[in-house]
Amino acid sequence: MHPCSGKTTLAQKLKKKYSALRLTPDEWDIRLFGHDTHDKDHDTRHDLVESLLRDVETRVLILGLDVILDFGFWGRSERDDFRSRAAELGADFKMHYLDATEEMLFESLAARNAQYLKVRFWLSETNLKEYMLLFEPPFQEELE
Repeated sequence: MHPCSGKTTLAQKLKKKYSALRLTPDEWDIRLFGHDTHDKDHDTRHDLVESLLRDVETRVLILGLDVILDFGFWGRSERDDFRSRAAELGADFKMHYLDATEEMLFESLAARNAQYLKVRFWLSETNLKEYMLLFEPPFQEELE
């Protein structure tokens, strides 16, 4: 989902509803490296954090517990990979998609940036526009 679409808010609600472990890469990244989005090594470090969280997710699913992945899942191939891994582990996979309008995303961006020092990265409108171009919305069959 797009940044600023409400995925972390939804993930927090689902965590409570299902008594699940919520894994949010940005929160881990900020705790480990600070607000480093403008650092040349940010993407490499962020990929490492996501890789570690996938390992945690795998172990938790093997233990038979629920996991809420608060990841962007920007592309279909990434979503297919997670769906396939869940099936290999005998776990159910459910994707939640928040279809936010561009106007909603920019409104959320302003609110997000007002509190970014706590748990979220600061994003500019330019960053958000760039990310919006990279996102592949899920097909209907992915949501069923």
